[in-house]
Amino acid sequence: MTSADFTAIVDARGIVTGWSDAALRLTGYSAEDVVGRPATGLFAGDSLEAWTAGALPRVVVLRHRDGHPVELALRACPVLGGDGEPQGFVVTATAPGGPEPTVAERVFQQASVSMSAFDTGQRYLRLNDVACQVMGVCEDSLTGRFYGHTVPEDQTSLGFLRHLREVAESGTPSHYESYTHAPSGTREHAWNIEMWPVRDGSGEVAAVGLAAFDSSEQHWARQRLALLNEASATIGTTLDVVRTTEELVGLAVPRFADFASVDLLDWVLAPDIPDPPEAAAAARAGLALRRVAHLSGTAGTPEAVIGLGEMDAYPPFSPPARSLAGGHPVLSGAGEPDFDRWMAEHAARAAKIHELDVPVHSLLAVPLRARGTTLGVAVFVRALRPESFARDDVALAEELASRAAVCVDNARRFTRERSTALTLQHSLLPQRLPGQAAVEVAHRYLPAGSLAGIGGDWFDVIPLSGCRVALVVGDVVGHGIHSSATMGRLRTAVRTLADVDLPPDELLTYVDDLVVHLATDENRDDDVAEMGATCLYAIYDPISRGLALAGAGHPPPALLLPDGTVRLVEMSPGPPLGIGGLPFESTRLELPEGSMLALYTDGLVEGRDRDLDRGIEDLCGALAASGGSLEDVCDTVLGSLPERSGDDVALLLARTRALGADQVATWDVPPDPAEVGAVRKNVLAQLEDWGLVETGFVTELIVSELVTNAIRYGDPPIRLRLIRDRTLICEVSDANTTSPHLRRAHVYDEGGRGLLLVAQLTQRWGTRQTTTGKTIWAEQSLLEPGVASHGT
Repeated sequence: MTSADFTAIVDARGIVTGWSDAALRLTGYSAEDVVGRPATGLFAGDSLEAWTAGALPRVVVLRHRDGHPVELALRACPVLGGDGEPQGFVVTATAPGGPEPTVAERVFQQASVSMSAFDTGQRYLRLNDVACQVMGVCEDSLTGRFYGHTVPEDQTSLGFLRHLREVAESGTPSHYESYTHAPSGTREHAWNIEMWPVRDGSGEVAAVGLAAFDSSEQHWARQRLALLNEASATIGTTLDVVRTTEELVGLAVPRFADFASVDLLDWVLAPDIPDPPEAAAAARAGLALRRVAHLSGTAGTPEAVIGLGEMDAYPPFSPPARSLAGGHPVLSGAGEPDFDRWMAEHAARAAKIHELDVPVHSLLAVPLRARGTTLGVAVFVRALRPESFARDDVALAEELASRAAVCVDNARRFTRERSTALTLQHSLLPQRLPGQAAVEVAHRYLPAGSLAGIGGDWFDVIPLSGCRVALVVGDVVGHGIHSSATMGRLRTAVRTLADVDLPPDELLTYVDDLVVHLATDENRDDDVAEMGATCLYAIYDPISRGLALAGAGHPPPALLLPDGTVRLVEMSPGPPLGIGGLPFESTRLELPEGSMLALYTDGLVEGRDRDLDRGIEDLCGALAASGGSLEDVCDTVLGSLPERSGDDVALLLARTRALGADQVATWDVPPDPAEVGAVRKNVLAQLEDWGLVETGFVTELIVSELVTNAIRYGDPPIRLRLIRDRTLICEVSDANTTSPHLRRAHVYDEGGRGLLLVAQLTQRWGTRQTTTGKTIWAEQSLLEPGVASHGT
């Protein structure tokens, strides 16, 4: 204190209780003159409240002892009692203007950080210029006031006050961080605050010093980095377009915006459109987009004017349309002519804003662009939070939109490829199974439930000669269009070889060679080298009730017998197709009529949480518990799956039938041309017994030609068999393995017209090799609906 300063103590009643020597020099009054007297008598026209209103200096006029006025800069500091009420004041005064501030005082007052001092009762003692700017008031209005009375009573203020008290009570420095609005502003700030005790000459804590550093920029940078890091993990978790946009708005609200929406161009949601339209030209002319996702910080998203899945028209001057047209973010808000016009011209949007009474003050539209293609626009809105979008927010929104756009484009491309693969696979699989009498069939096919795509599973039912039928299931390794195309080639190969009537083991040998050739073709890419497949091929004969089957690395079929028992067919599994050089082995067994075979691919019995043995056990249990039609059995089996498989699932059920003895007639034919007439008589008699007299003429010609050829060119034994089913089948077998063929006879040739005549008179004809020679067969249509037996 300088020599010009004086100090006085005044109690709560305004009575002077202390008076310094400096006060004597400034006023001419000694301590004996003023102690015990009211202080107001010393001041010209001022009340006690006027000059004890605060600790900041205020100029007052004192009456000097000799009568002339003395101007002093007065400062009063209250002295509180135990109840917190003022018990008196310590008054200090200097001449107006006071002494020149010291360097230390200038450093405090002009510091670039907020600095302040509090007494041990958490009352303001001093504030520098920055602290006053933060608080939004001058130092005079805060000095002497309790901190808690100058700020909102929230968690941040209570935490700040608690730290002030701890420093005053413990005498230990403290560090405190907060994120809150400054009293003088609307935008939230991050603060790093240092508090330390200030001690007097005796070492007691007399005050608490404070320095607050505004670390908002660093805090926001960390928040943006954290948001981008989270975006890389949460956006694009699925290959689904709509789900990806939902993840974007879910990340943005409420951390970045109060409301967010994503609108896409319609072609993005249509995977069959290969070439996207030019978005910029459409935006300049005004365009409509489809709302696919929106979210609000308020439950129920009341701000949404456009419903999910609906179209919204954007005029060319609107921020979303400008963003699409220019291919860059557009920052807009209330007060801008185009923005206000857009809000006013859209009646529903204007009504919604009026209803909610929360006007949009800041809007950010960001185009969703990926690989040079514009997919749509993301719109971020701030209405509840007071701060508008800033430049850093635009950069963050661009990063989020860019990440989401790539994920949306990936999902779009995946959907398009998957749709193409599904279409291809659907076209390659049998649309309707051919009619035949050997078995009753039902089937199911489920595409892969995982993101791996479409696989190469297939099944088929192929009618063979002699009322037999071939049952096929197969699985190509891998997923996607390539696997589906390979599946189509193998299915075609199997059908072609089945027409040759090869036994199962020989057929798989030929298919295995085909796969080896495909895998080693030098003109194909490297992916084909990894191609492999499994297959199960079975032939059922309803006359002998015999089943012949062979497998190429495929699970064996399950067999449900008429007595209700279920077992796997014991067979050699064989090597997968594409290994090459290894043999396949056929298995033969006889089935009771009404037996049910279940052929399937491994997707039915294998899963992430289920091994092959457990899956087959579940399949057998489902078959044993099933009943009713084959369609019901299919549903029961598929319903037993614990979860959607990550692989395709193909299931083919076949319930066997048997042709009775009254539907088959067999004759041994002596190798003598003179016996052909007797054979024709026997055939005509049999047709009469079957009620097929109207087929007698054609059948007689067919039998005569085939038997004559067998006698002339074949080797004994020769056997003739007639089969009455959906068609009338004539079969002639002999021990010669040479197959006949059609040829065009010349005008003067005596022979060569028989097989051509047979081909013209029958529905189809052919030859098959047997273990003892060959069989030539021909089928005639039975036109009358009531003639055929099973399967009509």
